[in-house]
Amino acid sequence: MIGGGVAGCSVAYHLARLGWTEVILVERHELTEGTTWHSAGFVGQLRSTVTQTKMIMYSAGLYPELAELTGLDPGWHGVGGLRLATTPERLEESLRLAGAGETYGLGLEMLSGAEAREMSPLLYADDVRAALWLPGDGWLDPASLARALAAGARKLGVRILTGTRAVGLDVAGGAITGVRLASGTEGAEDFEEWPVRAETVVVAAGAASGRVGRLAGVDIPVVPIKHQYVVTEPFGVPSSMPTVRDPDNIVYFREENGGILVGGYIRNPEIWSTAAPLEEPRTVFPPDMPKFQESWESAVRRVPALAGTEITKVVHGPEAFTPDGEFLLGETSVRGLWAAAGFCVHGLAAAGGVGKVMAEWIVDGSPEYDVFGMDLRRFGLHARSAAWSRAKALDSYSKYYDIVYPGEERTAARPLRRSPAWVRHAELGAVFGEKAGWERVNWFESNARPAAEPDRYRPLDDGDVRSEGRGLRKDGRDARENGRGLRPAGWAGRIWSPAVREECLATRDAAGLFDQTSFAKLEVAGAGALEGLQRACAGQLDRPVGSIVYTQLLNARGGVEADLTVTRLADDRFRLVTGTAFGVHDAAWLRGQGLDVRDVTSAHACYCLWGPRALDILGSVSGDDLTFGYLRAREISVGGVPVLAQRVTFVGEFGWELYCPSEYGLTLWDTLVAAGTPYGMRPAGYRAIDSMRLEKGYRVWGLDITPETTPYEAGLGFAVAGDKDFLGRAALEAAHRPVDDGRTPAVPAASPTATVPARRLFCLVLDDPRQVCLGGEPVRSGGLPASRVTSGGYGHRVDRSIAYAYLPEVTAPGDRVEVGVTGTWVGAAVAAEPLYDPSSERVRRLPPSSSG
Repeated sequence: MIGGGVAGCSVAYHLARLGWTEVILVERHELTEGTTWHSAGFVGQLRSTVTQTKMIMYSAGLYPELAELTGLDPGWHGVGGLRLATTPERLEESLRLAGAGETYGLGLEMLSGAEAREMSPLLYADDVRAALWLPGDGWLDPASLARALAAGARKLGVRILTGTRAVGLDVAGGAITGVRLASGTEGAEDFEEWPVRAETVVVAAGAASGRVGRLAGVDIPVVPIKHQYVVTEPFGVPSSMPTVRDPDNIVYFREENGGILVGGYIRNPEIWSTAAPLEEPRTVFPPDMPKFQESWESAVRRVPALAGTEITKVVHGPEAFTPDGEFLLGETSVRGLWAAAGFCVHGLAAAGGVGKVMAEWIVDGSPEYDVFGMDLRRFGLHARSAAWSRAKALDSYSKYYDIVYPGEERTAARPLRRSPAWVRHAELGAVFGEKAGWERVNWFESNARPAAEPDRYRPLDDGDVRSEGRGLRKDGRDARENGRGLRPAGWAGRIWSPAVREECLATRDAAGLFDQTSFAKLEVAGAGALEGLQRACAGQLDRPVGSIVYTQLLNARGGVEADLTVTRLADDRFRLVTGTAFGVHDAAWLRGQGLDVRDVTSAHACYCLWGPRALDILGSVSGDDLTFGYLRAREISVGGVPVLAQRVTFVGEFGWELYCPSEYGLTLWDTLVAAGTPYGMRPAGYRAIDSMRLEKGYRVWGLDITPETTPYEAGLGFAVAGDKDFLGRAALEAAHRPVDDGRTPAVPAASPTATVPARRLFCLVLDDPRQVCLGGEPVRSGGLPASRVTSGGYGHRVDRSIAYAYLPEVTAPGDRVEVGVTGTWVGAAVAAEPLYDPSSERVRRLPPSSSG
């Protein structure tokens, strides 16, 4: 364990708790003297993601345990916390956070400004529209917490060596084999260097983690940024004063020694540019009060008594920020070398949770929580660039307290990765989003005008929309009059365009052309490829060459670690296609199962042609037989371009994913656009894909399915093979009880005995089509908290507001629930799925071709 701050001490403690007795923690100075010691220590449990909140809630529960084990006070002050809202936008955010807090089991309350002042009489609250009160919040003394964690680790057998630094990391065969340690002053008589053999090494060196990682040739994109807070003279502030966050005014504060500690997030942060961060203990920079002026003035407005007090201490130190403001956890590209870094400014609050998930990850192979958003492998090769990491980290820091609206796109360090057709997208007025460095089309603004066809808004056929069991009329006209083309209420309508609807309807009625070049493509080939993939994948891959299999990678608990398609290109060669941001993660998981994996994402462009006129369009530019079946792949020519055509869809319409070598990518796009335009085809973006996949019930990994959910719970049992062994099968069989009530599950089980989970992912249709879910909204059943929305949106082909949530498996179509959308409880019906084309005839059956 390299680093003696709260990160290293927590991971060491939790490893020892799981029975690892040969753990050494080294710190080049004394404990906490790197980045930890100057933390302001705020602990705010309510965060923007489920996992962040769980980790901090776990941390808060850890402190009494530490005190009992060690006899040391971890420095916890459970005074509660206030989060103020002074603008309509922040009030709306607070309502959303309050709804999410209900699903986490957090005790919280929405207060008026006057009630907030009762909690903290020093506050000026006339402009406060509302305040979230979280009684479980508080603050920590960072040094006390680290000492308690270290004492707990020592009691469980961990050796802690201070005044000891890592001067080298030994790597052989792509794996860590040891660490070279040193103490004393290099060149002096007291200098000593010695090796330690170790197959597991954790870099938890705070702002110095990037430098330590480079000793093994690994990039850990930590960016040290200067962060400043001040402490005033004592003026009678009670120790019971709650912590206060005022994000609209980029300031936070709490009591300290009878005065107030005031911190904030400046708009023009500064990177600490040094080749050797934390070389000296307790690194601080000279005070920079001009930069702190905005935060101080905000604090004086909020606490008028500050105007007559003096600042007695300025703490200006380095914080270890990351490109997206989130932790850097997990195994690096060197086997056995792990990172627990990038604590930004909320790391102390989650330190206990970080130790828990890291220890479980190292010992068991996967943590209890879904930590992909914190996984070091969420970044691609571009994270090696110091210029890229710095630009993103500065942007992240400067907007740390800004409201992050769903769908909002930031512009720092863009564009970076671009499809061969990017230039055409720009010409068509594409509104771009960014994912994993890729520029991707959200929608084409040129599509905002409706098509001219008079039957564009015709009612759908009865078979197109599943309506039984939920009291919805089969005639689509009424719903269209209520929902057609209207901007959604609230946050869902902030980043919105009518172009998305037009793209969905064009795909339904003619065809849509989508650029999915950014999707990650992995290849596994050679002797043992089939056997290795059979063990790693839950689906049956031993199918004829040209077959496509939709499958999941599971962990030992049966949780979904990846969701992908596998195409058998030859007896011993397979191509796996996964989400844009998941390629590094999924490849690392497969390599961990002993497979040799090549990332070929950049070698291939991919365009998806979907819709009832797709056969006519592709047939006009290809002389090959295009009538091969669903979930089959075939080599064809499109114009002069060699293409691998795969009959698969993520929108619920007939068509193909068309892969070509990247150098043909622009030519293929131009060929398809020229061929499709006469048929009414429109280029389309990812917002349309998301709308249509909701209508078909297609799951998204990281939202609807995660490492915490199993295929059966997600309704994906059809993708689980019952005739082979695979990682996670034993856990699936143990977790899901046999069906004993005469019912049969919708999908086959892995074992001969049919099973059904205790909870299932269900489709909800909201009564009010203008209330649209964005994910995370609370769901109540019978007036009681029942679940949270995993993903949601508006289905333009069915004109319904759709959401998905896990509910008890006894739930049935027609049951009623309520969904909390920004403080408003909206009625919703549980619906049989899929809503669109329930028999999937549009996907599987060849559409009639005008060309015969």
